[in-house]
Amino acid sequence: MMVSLSLLLLGLLTAVLAPRLLAGAHWRDREPVVALWMWQCVVGAVLLCFALAMTFSAAAAWQLVRGHVFASAPRGVVEAYALGAYGPWSAVLAVVLAGCGVWTGAMLVREIHRARTRRRQHRAELLVRAPALPGEESGGRLVVLEGERPDVRWLPGARPRLVITTAALRRLEGRQLDAVVAHEQGHARARHDWLLHCSSALANGFPQIPVFAAFRDEMHRLVELAADDMASRRFGRLTTALALVELNEDRGVFGPASAPDAGLPQRVNRLLAPVPRLSPGQRLRLTATSALVPAVPLVVAFIPGLRALG
Repeated sequence: MMVSLSLLLLGLLTAVLAPRLLAGAHWRDREPVVALWMWQCVVGAVLLCFALAMTFSAAAAWQLVRGHVFASAPRGVVEAYALGAYGPWSAVLAVVLAGCGVWTGAMLVREIHRARTRRRQHRAELLVRAPALPGEESGGRLVVLEGERPDVRWLPGARPRLVITTAALRRLEGRQLDAVVAHEQGHARARHDWLLHCSSALANGFPQIPVFAAFRDEMHRLVELAADDMASRRFGRLTTALALVELNEDRGVFGPASAPDAGLPQRVNRLLAPVPRLSPGQRLRLTATSALVPAVPLVVAFIPGLRALG
């Protein structure tokens, strides 16, 4: 029972402490891609802790599971885990953690279903607002809509499409439009939509766990910063900042009152007053350290077996 409880405690401590530690990392706005990777590693470590705790608890509770988990393990390794001493609570813990796993999968399926429903609605609206002319191929990658509100957005899916309104074409200059398109292409190439779906599913499924709520909020913020950087590297920070202002100045984003997207002023200020990036060595160390975080639950799980083999 000690291995399962140790993994469960490690997962809970990581879920509580990780958001506070990552919030104090002042480099995350300078390196949003590295911050995205670190958040994924932390959340992956939490999920791995719970999954391993469920596995060992189930192995202690049921001989059938134990036979599969320790099928090729020497007898000394099996005895090192003292599975017979777990008691009746092992079955309860295994069932609870398995239920949490099923609930996580259900939340992810619901989130993907909702996203696909919204995507179908958007495509149906596009078909009404921009029908294909006779002889014109439907389902093109670029759709231009008549509209008084400047807007540029990427619709992911099996047939990804870039939607631009005529107001955006009138307002944005050539390089500014290119920067906005590069921003949306950055989202598409990095598959940021999947990060948003997974983070929303975890946060909605387990609102009491701080790391999942912080994961969702940071994903929405960091993917925008990462896409801004992709656009600014090709077309310049000033051009990208001006494009963001031109697209959103009529929405009250930059006024004194609160706006739906209150993070836009910070994004523009970040582009206009850039902070030097971390050195390649620092980025490599942070990336490697983050990759080691999910290895901690594996080390905890394998310690009894390694000791028995040693």
